[in-house]
Amino acid sequence: MKTRISVACLLTLLAGCGEVTQPGTVNSYSIPAPLNADQFPPDIDMTSLARLPEVQRADLDANGQDAFDTYVSPGTGYETGLRGPIGMWMHSPVMAKAIFPLREHVRYGTAKDQRLTELTIISTAREIDNQYEHTAHEGLAREAGLEEEIIEFVKYRRQFSEAPDIPGFGDAERTIVQFVREVISAEKVSSETFARAIELFGRDGVTDLVGLIGYYNLVAITLKAFDVHHPPGRELLLPVTVEE
Repeated sequence: MKTRISVACLLTLLAGCGEVTQPGTVNSYSIPAPLNADQFPPDIDMTSLARLPEVQRADLDANGQDAFDTYVSPGTGYETGLRGPIGMWMHSPVMAKAIFPLREHVRYGTAKDQRLTELTIISTAREIDNQYEHTAHEGLAREAGLEEEIIEFVKYRRQFSEAPDIPGFGDAERTIVQFVREVISAEKVSSETFARAIELFGRDGVTDLVGLIGYYNLVAITLKAFDVHHPPGRELLLPVTVEE
């Protein structure tokens, strides 16, 4: 279990602390090897790459087909069909459709640009150690303009004292990473971090930030429950901690 951030670290926010560490471990990492098809668990459907099969539109009633078409439509990223966690949500079409507006808002409808949005997503994936989520979004973060050094900072969970001069790693970026680390791994977000986030993003921006982090925690829970996999041979990008 991860330890709480100390008061000293909170008071020196962005000045060198901000690391929630596990006792008895060091920051040594290894990239896991991709899985071959014969290494997948026996309960995985090799069409859906998850524990439940793909939902077929023809098998749904009118309401279900409406939910299906909400996702499988131009501009959603699912034009060719459902996959991943959303494919699992479609086993409850009403729930899947209800989630769609939240997905669209927190990913694309807030004042934050895609660069900061993807920084939040990969920071969340790192903090909850979700391989699928990070592997799916590292490239999207890069495409959105997030600098390579910032991606490396997040994926190897470096301390802020190690990043004094990373290009593009300003107050907004540092505060997002700190906020994610605290909201997931500390007892609560510190007053200092919260105040800085309000100053930078406003009340609506902080609320949207919490919504984005929460949405990707829902995604992660779905991935874990249904054991959703990337295709066989897909390169995995999130380093795992190696205890020494």
